[in-house]
Amino acid sequence: MTTSRSAAKVPKAAYVCDACGHQPPKWLGRCPECGEWGSIIESTVTVPVSGRVVSSRMPSEPARPIAQISAAPARAVATGVGELDRVLGGGLVPGAVVLLAGEPGVGKSTLLLDVAQQWAAGAGTPSLVVSGEESVSQVRLRAERLGALHERLYLASENDLGTVIGHLDAVKPGLLVLDSVQTVSAPGTEGVPGGVTQVRAVTAALVAIAKERGIATVLVGHVTKDGQVAGPRVLEHLVDVVLHFEGDKHSSLRLVRGVKNRFGAADEVGCFEMHEGGITSLPDPSGLFLTRYQEPVPGTCVTVAMEGRRALVTEVQALIGAEVQGSPRRTVSGLDHARLAMVLAVLERRTKQLKLYNREVFAATVGGIRLIEPSADLAMALAVASGGLDLAMAPTLVAIGEVGLTGEIRRVGAVGRRLAEAARLGFTVALVPPGCGPDGTAGMPKSMQVIEVNNLQSALQSAARASAEHGNR
Repeated sequence: MTTSRSAAKVPKAAYVCDACGHQPPKWLGRCPECGEWGSIIESTVTVPVSGRVVSSRMPSEPARPIAQISAAPARAVATGVGELDRVLGGGLVPGAVVLLAGEPGVGKSTLLLDVAQQWAAGAGTPSLVVSGEESVSQVRLRAERLGALHERLYLASENDLGTVIGHLDAVKPGLLVLDSVQTVSAPGTEGVPGGVTQVRAVTAALVAIAKERGIATVLVGHVTKDGQVAGPRVLEHLVDVVLHFEGDKHSSLRLVRGVKNRFGAADEVGCFEMHEGGITSLPDPSGLFLTRYQEPVPGTCVTVAMEGRRALVTEVQALIGAEVQGSPRRTVSGLDHARLAMVLAVLERRTKQLKLYNREVFAATVGGIRLIEPSADLAMALAVASGGLDLAMAPTLVAIGEVGLTGEIRRVGAVGRRLAEAARLGFTVALVPPGCGPDGTAGMPKSMQVIEVNNLQSALQSAARASAEHGNR
């Protein structure tokens, strides 16, 4: 019998933040880590004391050569919601635990109720939706509106972990949706529901049950004010997949963004549209982010953004206001405010054609999409220049590239994929960074004229020529 040295554990008084898990040395009114007031509680931690011996024991299942282990039980099962399957890597894996986090009202419960109905109809096993925030009657009303009624879709409203496990024993579902993990409490565990200790205990128990019984499990998570998943950081390490559900309440567009995925790509994005009848997948969302004009309009330019592995053709608009006294406003919607300020400074310093220091600038994207990657810099600069010089860009022009402080245009990734998507939507002229033209990028669309531009000045000249050629047709 093989033995190893281990440690006994003795209780010791300590303090812990019930919001983020930080352990300060003494009680404080405000947590120095997350800034929450009144979240420091007294807890009991265990301190290891050496001296005990732990005996080895026979494993429940012996280790086997990897070639003799079947991968069939871990094959993904399609949920029936195409865009969600895209993000998950083909579907839900039996025994996998998915954490879906998002702001209140964004549509998490609506999406997952549709997923549960699709699973019950197509997977051959029941699905169980446990709501800790709504009654079964409230969920039933939403299901009627969505048309998500199926005899193998079961509903329950519980806040106790033991009762949830009892429902699992009775229903024996293939899919469990728990809405939300912060509302369920584990008996015998310290803390209040939604606290660090409770969330960790509930999640660990559900992960163990999901692995043991092969139940695909989706946990709904709350988010903090800064958009992070509420609860301990270890929560994201316990689960197999972490998804963020994003969307503006004033827009119908919703994005499911993969943050962690043990079964597929972690940078994939799924697009959905929210409407009165529920939520539907958008396999081709590019048209949502463009405005069709009868005549070219100054102050607009089109770029191609990458959301995960998906190329989205997106329009950037800019409006240059009149001269003002004092500090002019710089207002953005869907763009990075800091990058707009940098682009304006580079435009004024490097092109010698625009005076923007005393003029108000408003910049926005179309359709509610948010562009944060640097590849949108060139389109932002051209839109501002177009509005400031009252020069309409050609409607068939796209601009892709990062703008440096010296006015140079820097390379960006996935140029071939971006241009292929633009060509599919009918764009014929593209301004790209040096080295991204037909000689430097494979798979370049033959129907598109690709122009390499070294700096902002040459980009403005090329855009003006393309606009003049389009006007002469």
